[in-house]
Amino acid sequence: MSAPSAGQRRACWGARDEFWHCLDENQENAGSCQQLRKQFESNCPTQWVKYFDRRRDYIKYKEKMEAEGFESLREPQKS
Repeated sequence: MSAPSAGQRRACWGARDEFWHCLDENQENAGSCQQLRKQFESNCPTQWVKYFDRRRDYIKYKEKMEAEGFESLREPQKS
């Protein structure tokens, strides 16, 4: 597989951004964004789609941790 051209990369990133914006606007309801998901998948190489999906999950997880904090699963150390 050859590397995508600059135009193909822009089309992929644009489709990704539109899909992600739809998810943000619809509280992560992917059913409301099916058409944009199809465009995203058709404009991006499969490996990129997988990467961007994992990247979004990580970003959302990180935002949640920053907003809500987290509790350590370890026992508190005794002094």
